[in-house]
Amino acid sequence: MFKFKNFLNNDNIKVVEKKEGMRVLEYVNDLSVTPYSATTSYFASKMNVRKRQVLIELNNSEYTISAGAMQWTIGNVEMQSGVKGAGDLIGKAIKGVVTKESTVKPIYKGKGILVLEPTYRHILLEDLTEWEGGIVLDDGMFLACDSKVEQKVVSRSNLSSAVFGGEGLFNLKLQGEGIAALESFVPRDELIEIDLENDVLKVDGNFAVAWSGSLEFTVEKSSKTLMGSAISGEGLVNVYRGTGKVLLAPINGQAMNQTHGSKAPDNAGESVTNTTINGIMGMLK
Repeated sequence: MFKFKNFLNNDNIKVVEKKEGMRVLEYVNDLSVTPYSATTSYFASKMNVRKRQVLIELNNSEYTISAGAMQWTIGNVEMQSGVKGAGDLIGKAIKGVVTKESTVKPIYKGKGILVLEPTYRHILLEDLTEWEGGIVLDDGMFLACDSKVEQKVVSRSNLSSAVFGGEGLFNLKLQGEGIAALESFVPRDELIEIDLENDVLKVDGNFAVAWSGSLEFTVEKSSKTLMGSAISGEGLVNVYRGTGKVLLAPINGQAMNQTHGSKAPDNAGESVTNTTINGIMGMLK
């Protein structure tokens, strides 16, 4: 039996989204400030730059989270590494490198509360049953999901997609039934959702943050001829073809991440990946 106070009943903390066992909490104002940072924090809050975190209610259920994302748990909650052996660890390490996700995604199960670390990114809760063929994510978006959700690494349909598309050769794909929590550099209010039915979407740049696994992703010339592409100034474009949906951001995600900080504190996934890879390489010497 447990109780906690000054959390869900705190006027400075509000639940902005809830799906099944997941809630997204948002801090209206950042009150943990000094006299030197108070002005910055005040105006940041007015511009929707706020701390957010995910609360997961475990009711004899299991959730998989990004490595290093747990802040605290309460109740009869057990953590498992999700690694089944040395071979599985090496395979997960390789997947982590190619998708820029954490190598090991721990599994929390039992009955209680799991709270993830705060972030300044925007958190999206997605029902995977609403995504035909699953959902393919841009690099670094995964935060947590129901452990029933299947995680796969998918590759581009052709090499040109990796070389010219700005999306990388591999992406993480989530499929099945359950809810996934994703970290986005822009709020849902600014994400454009495009539904395709045997149609084609062409995007000039890395603006797609997620798309249906049923869609074919390629990189093609913006015009039928190289001359036409050169004259138009568009060159090559990312093409999503088939039936499904795409979430488009109004700004380039890679540029946003390089220009502005987005997490507080940084997710430990990438450092865990590097540590694991270095350890494996050391054992092979």
